[in-house]
Amino acid sequence: MLHLRRFAQPSALSLALLLATYGSAWAQQPPPELAEPISLGSSTSKAPLPLDELRTFAEVLDRIKAAYVEPVDDKTLLENAIKGMLSNLDPHSAYLEPEAFAELQESTSGEFGGLGIEVGMEDGFIKVVSPIDDTPASKAGIEAGDLIVKIDNKPTKGMSMMDAVGMMRGKPGSDISLSLVREGGQPFTVKLTRAVIKVTSVKSQMLEPGYGYLRVTQFQINTGEEVGKALARLRKENGKKLNGLVLDLRNNPGGVLQAAVEVSDHFLTDGLIVYTKGRIANSELRFSADPADASEGVSLVVLINGGSASASEIVAGALQDQKRGVVMGTDSFGKGSVQTVLPLNNDRALKLTTALYYTPNGRSIQAQGIEPDIQVARAKFTREQAVEGVREADLAGHLGNGNGGPERPTSTQVVSDSPRPQDEDFQLGQALNLLKGLNLTRGQ
Repeated sequence: MLHLRRFAQPSALSLALLLATYGSAWAQQPPPELAEPISLGSSTSKAPLPLDELRTFAEVLDRIKAAYVEPVDDKTLLENAIKGMLSNLDPHSAYLEPEAFAELQESTSGEFGGLGIEVGMEDGFIKVVSPIDDTPASKAGIEAGDLIVKIDNKPTKGMSMMDAVGMMRGKPGSDISLSLVREGGQPFTVKLTRAVIKVTSVKSQMLEPGYGYLRVTQFQINTGEEVGKALARLRKENGKKLNGLVLDLRNNPGGVLQAAVEVSDHFLTDGLIVYTKGRIANSELRFSADPADASEGVSLVVLINGGSASASEIVAGALQDQKRGVVMGTDSFGKGSVQTVLPLNNDRALKLTTALYYTPNGRSIQAQGIEPDIQVARAKFTREQAVEGVREADLAGHLGNGNGGPERPTSTQVVSDSPRPQDEDFQLGQALNLLKGLNLTRGQ
């Protein structure tokens, strides 16, 4: 989800959080700053309307009103026509009716009711972009890339995003069933209970002495500040400058553009972070780093995957282009467009794609994504597999060494009741190993 702070619009993937209660789901978005109208420029504003097409439109309207099997009022027909105009532009442009527009304008709190998943559209189906940590969706095992084919047994094929979101929203404590298809697998159904979801956008901990872990789950208004605090906390816990840091952006669907800029700026001391380009002057923005370096130049590995979208891709792309860190994981989602909310009269608005964003080197990641420097697929293994296996010295009655030296110690390693994250997360473990290798080559 990408937002221009000037207009405070939700990005394409904002529709994802409508899997919460659609009203409070927007609570994580910034309050709209719609202080000035957007100039569309003379080339578009003076273009004459095509009279033949307008006559055809009026004729179709009259034929429907006269011959459709059931009466349809003018308001319904015209609003459906507007929705059709927007939905056929791209998957992210939309017509916001009063309820949706009012909820969009609610202030950010990081708390909302719902399922805790971000969604987009693919081939007429609702596609999971990413589940949010510690929510009903993530606990039910829903994964990025899953297609939602039924909602409470109603097929989603051809259903609009707004209609799907309307079905999935609901009161905390109410139940819903989703039928999903995972690549290479059979359809399966999960039953979930909607809940009030409190999203903590930044989590941090020490993986082991000298090496920290920083997880950003979403980019909320205060995420940049929280990342700064987390970096200071990790340094204090370590007692000195960190030897390495893993920045985890996996399954982060994005959020506020300014937060992505601030997070990137914590790791950069100069240079461009991101810029946007569109047809209207207001859509062209540039963001650069300031000299301060909250990370103290720590060795950095950035983890991404297919659930890393929009603002996450801005951070990964900036750090990759500026050669500030190594990007590891799998290709990101590829959401590189910017949406702007254009208020209309009668408390309605358009959410319109107005720009594309570009990484410092001028890359557009739209429909392509960020390609990691090191491809590491997800792998599942248990804590027990991380423990050293049985050796000869463990066997009862084993023969002695015979060389007079002590026998190698038996595998007395005990699996901790509180496993380290890197012991259960293959990609994280590989990121930590890479950091250690980098430090060895640098003599740290």
